[in-house]
Amino acid sequence: MTRFFYGAAHEQFAPSELVAQAIAAEGAGFDGLACSDHLQPWWEPGESGHAWVWLGAAGHATTRIPLGTGVTAPVHRYHPVVVAQAFATLEELFPGRAFLGVGSGESLNESPAGMDWPDTDEQLRRMTEAVELIGRLFDGQRVDHDGDYFRAKGAYLHTRPERRPPIYVSAFGPEAARIAGRLGDGVWTMGDPEMAPGVIEAYRDSAREHGREPGEVLLHVGFSWAEDDKAALEGSRVWKAAAVDEFFTDDWHEPGRMHEHAQSKVGDDEYRESFIVSADPDEHAERIRRIEELGATTVVLMNVSGADPLAAIETYGEHVLPALRDGERVAA
Repeated sequence: MTRFFYGAAHEQFAPSELVAQAIAAEGAGFDGLACSDHLQPWWEPGESGHAWVWLGAAGHATTRIPLGTGVTAPVHRYHPVVVAQAFATLEELFPGRAFLGVGSGESLNESPAGMDWPDTDEQLRRMTEAVELIGRLFDGQRVDHDGDYFRAKGAYLHTRPERRPPIYVSAFGPEAARIAGRLGDGVWTMGDPEMAPGVIEAYRDSAREHGREPGEVLLHVGFSWAEDDKAALEGSRVWKAAAVDEFFTDDWHEPGRMHEHAQSKVGDDEYRESFIVSADPDEHAERIRRIEELGATTVVLMNVSGADPLAAIETYGEHVLPALRDGERVAA
């Protein structure tokens, strides 16, 4: 059965608010908890709580659901050795629950930490080297490494949990999907009918080429619910910045400028195609069903309901999730 993870948006809500959302999401019946991992939001003013610190609080505040990042970029500001230490610690604290989502990052988060933003080929090479290092450390190896982008001298996880946390690799195209198939325990991409099929196919082909069984397919979408459609749109309008393709690859790292560019470039109709923005629970369920049909084993539903995020969780718990699990239409 498809799992439905709750996505906690550090760009939009303060960490304390997100802990309350995590508790409500578990109570509403979500199957897991993912959070963004950003140094900056896509716009100003916004939020930027540290994901790893927050995951410790969220894990303590909840009792059963898996939790991790969607996604961490171990390419500059996070050294892979430190990433491995952090998520081994999370798994030791909450056995059987931790996962690590990894991606090649954005200039938005790496350039302010001093990185000269590279081209997409280097972004993927950095991520690949990082995932290889993290995997060796998760496996209990003592690592000496002198690579193209990272060095390690006798690195070792002295606190290592019984279970290796799964690594889900973010992919927006076939190149990254092939890396996920070779090194990851799953692939994480957008629930976009134009993007997802090719990514999933490349991921599964790569896994089989490397003698591995394909793992999880996590498809991501943002949702905004409110009492009326206008409030749902206005409460989440800032997220137009996450619908601009070049922000994910090119050297954009000034949130205010990014916000202005996105608001002028992305129309309301285009935004509604990328995000689920509606007061109708039935529309939410139908849109999510279409994402499931793309081949998801997990649908990650990031709550961007700025009007009333807790009421949106309640609506999902009472109407949307039951409808998805029962295969029935939401009652009016």
